[in-house]
Amino acid sequence: MTNQRIIYSNTDGSVAVIIPTGELPIEEVAAKDVPEGLAYEIVTTDEVPSDRTFRGAWVMGDCCIEHDLGKCKEIGHDKRRVQRADEFKPFDEIIMKQIPGNSAVESEASRQAIREKYALIQDAINAAETTDEIKSALEAA
Repeated sequence: MTNQRIIYSNTDGSVAVIIPTGELPIEEVAAKDVPEGLAYEIVTTDEVPSDRTFRGAWVMGDCCIEHDLGKCKEIGHDKRRVQRADEFKPFDEIIMKQIPGNSAVESEASRQAIREKYALIQDAINAAETTDEIKSALEAA
């Protein structure tokens, strides 16, 4: 296998990565697999981000893959919402099912603490200037 990749921007703005098998010269692979009319770059594996956390926010820069910070924040907020829902779940069931022996008041207090925690995470994601800051905010959950 080769240590090179072919990258190009799809018509929707997302980034495609072609991993050649090495059976054909990379230029032939590009000619065969990159849609007609789209510009591409041949890069090394080191130039393709290894962290796929924000894969949906990859965009083509002048020569390489970059992260669209706005899209990274959207992905971060989606992940935050999933984490928050997971934490809410046991308390939602107590309140919804009115399970005997469990206090709805205590459950609602726990839910409020979760809301406050995730409001801080939301603020941190909104203020983030790098993908690492978004990841750090999510890890605080």
